[in-house]
Amino acid sequence: MFRTALRNVFAHKARLLMTVLAVMLGVAFVSGTLVFTNTISDALQNSSAKGFDQVDVAVTTEYQEAEGDKVGEVPELTEALLDDSAKVPGAASAIGVVTGFTAVADKDGDLIGDGWSTQGGNYWGAKDPRYPLTDGRAPKGAGEILIDAKTAERTGYGVGDTVRMSVDGPVITPKVVGVFTTDDGNVAAGGSLTLFDTATAQKLFGKAGTYDEIDVKAKAGVTQAALKAELDKALPKDLVETTTGKELADDQAEMIASSMSGMKQGLLVFAGIALFVGTFIIANTFTMLVAQRTKELALMRAVGASRRQVTRSVLIEAFVVGVVAAVTGLLAGIGIGAGMRTLMGSMGAVVPDGPLVVSPGTIGAALAVGVLVTMLAAWLPGRRAAKIPPVAAMSSVHAKATTKSLVLRNTLGALVSAAGVAVVLAATTMEGSDGQAPMGMGAVLLIIGVFILTPLLSRPLIAAAAPVLRVFGVSGKLARQNSVRNPRRTAATASALMIGLTLITGMTVMAGSLQKSIDKMASASIEADYVVSMANGNYLSPDVAEKLGKADGITAISPLRNAESRIGGETEYLTGVNGSTIGELTDLKVEQGAFRVGGTDVVVDADTAKEHGWKAGSAFTAAYEDGEKQKLEVAGVYEGNEMIRGIMVDLPTVTPHLSDPVDMQVMVKMSDGASSASKDSLTQALDTNPAIKIQDKKDISNEIAKMFTLMLKMLYGLLAMSVIVAVLGVINTLAMSVFERSQEIGMLRAIGLDRKGIKRMVRLESLVISLFGGVLGIGLGVFFGWAAGELMGTTMPTYELVLPWGRMGVFLLLAAAVGVLAALWPARRAARLNMLQAIKAE
Repeated sequence: MFRTALRNVFAHKARLLMTVLAVMLGVAFVSGTLVFTNTISDALQNSSAKGFDQVDVAVTTEYQEAEGDKVGEVPELTEALLDDSAKVPGAASAIGVVTGFTAVADKDGDLIGDGWSTQGGNYWGAKDPRYPLTDGRAPKGAGEILIDAKTAERTGYGVGDTVRMSVDGPVITPKVVGVFTTDDGNVAAGGSLTLFDTATAQKLFGKAGTYDEIDVKAKAGVTQAALKAELDKALPKDLVETTTGKELADDQAEMIASSMSGMKQGLLVFAGIALFVGTFIIANTFTMLVAQRTKELALMRAVGASRRQVTRSVLIEAFVVGVVAAVTGLLAGIGIGAGMRTLMGSMGAVVPDGPLVVSPGTIGAALAVGVLVTMLAAWLPGRRAAKIPPVAAMSSVHAKATTKSLVLRNTLGALVSAAGVAVVLAATTMEGSDGQAPMGMGAVLLIIGVFILTPLLSRPLIAAAAPVLRVFGVSGKLARQNSVRNPRRTAATASALMIGLTLITGMTVMAGSLQKSIDKMASASIEADYVVSMANGNYLSPDVAEKLGKADGITAISPLRNAESRIGGETEYLTGVNGSTIGELTDLKVEQGAFRVGGTDVVVDADTAKEHGWKAGSAFTAAYEDGEKQKLEVAGVYEGNEMIRGIMVDLPTVTPHLSDPVDMQVMVKMSDGASSASKDSLTQALDTNPAIKIQDKKDISNEIAKMFTLMLKMLYGLLAMSVIVAVLGVINTLAMSVFERSQEIGMLRAIGLDRKGIKRMVRLESLVISLFGGVLGIGLGVFFGWAAGELMGTTMPTYELVLPWGRMGVFLLLAAAVGVLAALWPARRAARLNMLQAIKAE
């Protein structure tokens, strides 16, 4: 039986090629994803580990939780703690570390990096062991900086150049006095690191006379654990926390692995869908292969082969196919992994140098996925073939599925589909995140149920195309009959395309609806023409609002100042606003009282008011960070949203209690509205600052929707993969269908149907099957998009369902294109059959 199975594989290489390709694509993306993420993760971890070479123990402060009326705070690392750290037994030296956001502009004025990765710090003394200088000297005073070598290489800056940069808003223009090397992971990933002398860094980052961290180096022969123990004895335990360099490196490695896991999971979804779709193709292929060899298998049973041996022979074929597909997929995946790293470089992202990592786990995963998926898909056809009685098989009595099996399948499909619909509908009535898991489970059930029901659904849906197919005469009629002749095969072929289109249609509906709701939210709640904020989401200096206030054409302006307070024993963040202008800059629906901010009058969003049991006229006491308390009164309750919410207090009321006032953003209204001239006026007022974003309402809504747009682009890539696999499936099905119907095609040719008619028949059959899958996929996608929208509508009042008719039309045309392309080779093969030989074929 083993030799027979191998002979069957090698005797029919062409018919198994499509199956190998389908499995290979899925395996290639699995292994490529693992190679790519392992390579990047390994390179970043090695790079970050080098960054802790100069740190044996790090001393940091622990956040002191808020208690009673006292707000939470982070204790300061003072010069005294630095001196104490340097004096402990076993310490060779101690360095005070200061860090913060630093936005650097390139020579074109654009921000280097992505904001979050553009950092600043301090250079310790005349020679800092953490940052070896390759050119120049240490910085001295506020007008001098050092830049890292990679940034110097990317931007062309060198010693003596003046750089435009910002820390919290205002532009500064220091001179580069040196270039250094660093193993900082952010720099390796495309960011930048700018160093000031310690006093300047402390001033710029608002940490005068204090540090973010103290790095202690051990003397020769002293272990990190021993040094940590000495520091724990010498320093106050209630204020500081000590961590060894090894622990820091391990934590950093874990963080890198965690950040890479999101990317890995996203990419593996692509591979998983490809394999899921490929499973249908494999099952379809082996079903047809077994059907073609029914008499051969029956003869083997008649001469003594057992059911197990027949099933085993089919599984051996599947194993051989799976091994070939897995090995070729692994090799292709290694190429994909290397290509993705190169692609990241070409797109501007920089990753540390390092070898391509092909771990034993990647090899094992590729082989396991390829072999197991193939054998799992082939098991049912093999088992079904083994159960056919030899005599029935030889006389082809088994050819059609029994009524009982179809009734059982349809009943099961109806029950699973009904359960899926019920769970999805139930999830739409839940609140926010509570409904996510049930909706996901319901969606899976419904897709499985529809797949089981697809043979039943194929007849009425394909019958609906009959009037159009009649236009093509005999070829059209035959195409319709061939499409429904074997509903199971049609279902498996169409399902490959259905799954891809379900996902992409659902996400397109959701993305379009979310974009519309965000636009409505921005236009409904913001009257300001522009909102000014930091590029990385950090806080703005109050100087920004002062500078903007002097710009030409401004009619109203208000910063949104952040202030932590304690109310009723709980932490609440107040938003300081310009009480006289905030009403002109926002358009919030007032549910109770009046929208009045001034003195001790405040306005509160409805959710916060409900949480505290407040209404218009209620009074409460707020304890500020300086320990002072003040009685405030709720003048009005407004309907908040994702953009504007919280307790709004007048700036003169809250600012005196803040030790370091910072603004989240600044809202501006212009006499000429949002225009290029208005934006230029604001940009000039801020000295063309690279760290600051000036956004109108459209920019804000586009930025919020960017996440959904990125996800949509990923899913379009997923659709492309599904389409490739679906094309292979349709080609495979049609090619084998042509082989099965050779005698029939010969008879059609003999009684007068020409080669063009044969080609047309096969093409129309392919088109009908593909459109059937497309219609099912788009229908399911719209349903899922609606259901997800209903769930999101519970937390987003402006949500409105938008059906992208144009894109759905494109998706349907894409399904039709799949059918036309997939039929090219099988149609040509059918038309070239010799009619006499075809008639004699068994």
